[in-house]
Amino acid sequence: MPYVSEFTKFMNGWLEEHPEELRTRQEGRALWWDKPQDPAVQQSNATSRVPQKPYPYFSMD
Repeated sequence: MPYVSEFTKFMNGWLEEHPEELRTRQEGRALWWDKPQDPAVQQSNATSRVPQKPYPYFSMD
């Protein structure tokens, strides 16, 4: 049997008692993270990125 932390046990029990929180968690994730990705936009962003010099807040001039 794999190790399960006390916190994980607590959260699993709490989520069993409050199943509505799973829906709320999924809605929150969809709001911020689960967005459709456009490969053309990702490629444009990658190619237009300007390399940053190391230690931008420290001038050696």
